[in-house]
Amino acid sequence: MAPDASDALSVRQKVQHFLNAARTGNLDLLKKFAEQLDEGKDLTKTVEAIKDANKRGALHFAALEGQTEICKYLLEDLKLEIDSKDDDGETALIHAARQGHTATAKYLIDHGADPTIASNLGATALHHSAGIGDIELLEHLLSKGINPDLESDAGTPLVWAAGHAQQAAVTVLLKHGANPNAETDDGITPLLSSVAAGSLECLELLIQAGAKVNVSAGGATPLHIASDNGSLELMNSLLKAGADPNVADEDGVKPIQVAAARGNRGAVEIFFPVTSKIDAIPSWTIDGILEYMQSESKNQQGELVNGKESNGLKDAVSREQNIPEVSPEAKKRAAESKARGDEAFKRNDHYTAIDSYTQAIDLNPGDATLLSNRSLCWMRLGQAEQALADAKACRALRPDWSKACYREGAALRLLQKFEEAANAFYEGVTIDPENKELINAFREAVEAGRKFHGTAENKS
Repeated sequence: MAPDASDALSVRQKVQHFLNAARTGNLDLLKKFAEQLDEGKDLTKTVEAIKDANKRGALHFAALEGQTEICKYLLEDLKLEIDSKDDDGETALIHAARQGHTATAKYLIDHGADPTIASNLGATALHHSAGIGDIELLEHLLSKGINPDLESDAGTPLVWAAGHAQQAAVTVLLKHGANPNAETDDGITPLLSSVAAGSLECLELLIQAGAKVNVSAGGATPLHIASDNGSLELMNSLLKAGADPNVADEDGVKPIQVAAARGNRGAVEIFFPVTSKIDAIPSWTIDGILEYMQSESKNQQGELVNGKESNGLKDAVSREQNIPEVSPEAKKRAAESKARGDEAFKRNDHYTAIDSYTQAIDLNPGDATLLSNRSLCWMRLGQAEQALADAKACRALRPDWSKACYREGAALRLLQKFEEAANAFYEGVTIDPENKELINAFREAVEAGRKFHGTAENKS
């Protein structure tokens, strides 16, 4: 190996060891490699410049793993910039808050970290603490006078808390004056998020705080979402609070029709006494509504399927996976729905994007890209369970697609299922060994799993 190449390799190895020392909390090793890399020049500038491919430095990695002593050395001895951002726009404080490292996050806040800084996805430390239910950190942030309705593209912290079914966090935010009717640009309110998350406890807290039940996003009301989810408790709670069952969505469909199309007899029985007769349904009885709506659903699906079969490989794969072959017309309509979804996603209108991608999936159920896109939308809304379901369906369609592995791993990571997340990321790496995003995600999941289990063991 040429001398220059050998030197470069040595430096890269030292950088890796340095950043790993920040991750693992080995202060002596961190100082050792910092001095070797600096060579007596300017230690602060040298350490500040050491970044990985995602522009994460030692402070980011120390915060990510809850290594408070490393943070102290970097900030108090070396005077590093506390609010430096990585490629995702995330500061050390955001990393600590997202991972639930309360002590590290509080240290950073008390030493000048700006808790109002948002990542590229629009999430601040307040959003993350609300989303994971870190009540100690949430209270600490609010005690500093942080606005509980901190605006961001991701909605208010209350939207995050409700969307993650964090009852205690919802209680704290409401106690500190959070607005139960704050809307995102696409009309999402905390109440809509609580219904989407299936959280009766959060829903009732919000109703008690004065949250409006007759709101809509992308044409869907809370009753439409509850009907789609199938929760009778949510439907009853909303109706008791005054939700109007006669409001139709953008397609002219009422909640009772959504419930009937899903075959949810219990929901139809709840809605029947309070829903005005729909002229299009010939027999206005519970059985008549169920029969009509399920027949309509089957007819719509039948229109999309091209009965002609060919001998091509694609047809064989479709039959193997029980995916109906889709007509050219259905594919065209699916592409149009996907385009609408893509445009909505660019506007951060994630509920509208989900609605459009869902329409596209109904039209072309064999397109894994649609499931991947919808999974990402659910992730942006903090709905990890839905994101995971779509990611798994995506992988079933395209098991050799590394992005599908990444989607599954990301959802599992949000659910704090770190070992399963690491496995999903690793499978992605085996498919695409040069993918830095997957490699880094795998390493982080492994380390997060170790830290998580270590914390659990210490508490037991």
